[in-house]
Amino acid sequence: MPAMIAYYSRADENYVNGQIKTLTVGNTEVAATMIHELTGADLFKIEPIHAYARDYNTCIAEAQADQRRNARPELKRYPDSLDGYDTIYLGYPNYWGTMPMAVFTFLERFDFSGKTIFPFCTHEGSGMGGSERDIKRLCPGAKVEKGLAIHGGNVKNARPAIQKWLKEKEA
Repeated sequence: MPAMIAYYSRADENYVNGQIKTLTVGNTEVAATMIHELTGADLFKIEPIHAYARDYNTCIAEAQADQRRNARPELKRYPDSLDGYDTIYLGYPNYWGTMPMAVFTFLERFDFSGKTIFPFCTHEGSGMGGSERDIKRLCPGAKVEKGLAIHGGNVKNARPAIQKWLKEKEA
């Protein structure tokens, strides 16, 4: 049965290796594309209708405000169904120990019962945070596997780590 890679990623100004840098493609999208190349899984980008600001500091303020109020931002689109998938690779940047709120919106939209979720995140030092626990809470019928934390500043060199993670999931 085919797999899906559902991911949230943000380009524009980002915090990378201790500096603010402008990215044309977000770090999580780079990782999602690698997983797609290695697995052939379908790609689905999680995008809120109202994107965060391009400016890093404004984006941080907006994202923190969403997290504080437990927001569920509406998404631009949703897959028609997840029925054709038994495996979901779920990608996101680590925002203050968990996922961006748009990922919560996505997870709450569908029933993941009987599906296996493989989380992966990009971060600048905080790893997976509590995101795996949050996914288990939001998707009680799913099997949530150990996630892969990828240092965002080194994402372009992450292919070997991603390959190893994918091989471990097959074992």
